Amino acid sequence: MNKKDRLAEILKDKSILRGNFTLASGKESDYYIDGRLTTLDSEGLSLIGEIFLEEILRDPKINTVGGPTMGADPIVGSVLTQAGIKDIALNGFLVRKEAKDHGTGKLIEGNLNEGDNVVVVEDVVTTGGSVLKAIYALEKAGATICKVMVIVDREEGAEGKFKELGYDYFSIFKISDLL
Repeated sequence: MNKKDRLAEILKDKSILRGNFTLASGKESDYYIDGRLTTLDSEGLSLIGEIFLEEILRDPKINTVGGPTMGADPIVGSVLTQAGIKDIALNGFLVRKEAKDHGTGKLIEGNLNEGDNVVVVEDVVTTGGSVLKAIYALEKAGATICKVMVIVDREEGAEGKFKELGYDYFSIFKISDLL
């Protein structure tokens, strides 16, 4: 079985929940994708890291990977681990929902420098709002967004929005692949 097919099995088994849910976008849904149940599973996270790194390596100028905390946290760790195993230099960062009010007061944590070429990762997107908020913070910090990558796209407008704004976009799955 290939990586993508195995990852689909894990997502279907662990992360797709049925019921009545209110999404981050405010929309109501009869299913919820809890990506953390797969990104916090050793096999699932390893597969995600491998698939994402393969896609990242298609653009040799990318030198940094990150995204909005919490969805991106394990993904970033996995991609960096896979890169390290292959002796590929790659840095990582996380974008907070808001800047800390103590310590360094940072909005962006980790290894991000002005001029970095970044890929923004997330577990699940609906309309893309949280990813766009992170992108705007990154651009303000002087980073260039090379690609947006997600595990599952709920097919509710995020892809079109990212492409309309000029961002290269990759999703491992669309929700129609999993339901």
